[in-house]
Amino acid sequence: MFVVNITYTVELEEIDAHLPAHIQFLQQYYQQGVFLASGRKVPRTGGMIFAKATSQSELEAILHNDPFYLAGLANYEITEIEVSKTASGLSQLLTL
Repeated sequence: MFVVNITYTVELEEIDAHLPAHIQFLQQYYQQGVFLASGRKVPRTGGMIFAKATSQSELEAILHNDPFYLAGLANYEITEIEVSKTASGLSQLLTL
């Protein structure tokens, strides 16, 4: 499992202009089962994505299709984690 920390490098007006395409990108990978959860940081300086992939290089290839990445609007930091404990109802994360 991976946590993707996205940090905007431009003003929010530029982010908002690409937001519909970014949401479509997210939806595609939710449908494929790659993305598990995502959301904006508070304050709105970027976002986070929780993802499953067979490798970090596979996830990087996916993220390189993000409209934010393609337009050079954000930096991406990927951290791999091994889930060892979950809250009730999230035990499926242990097998990722």
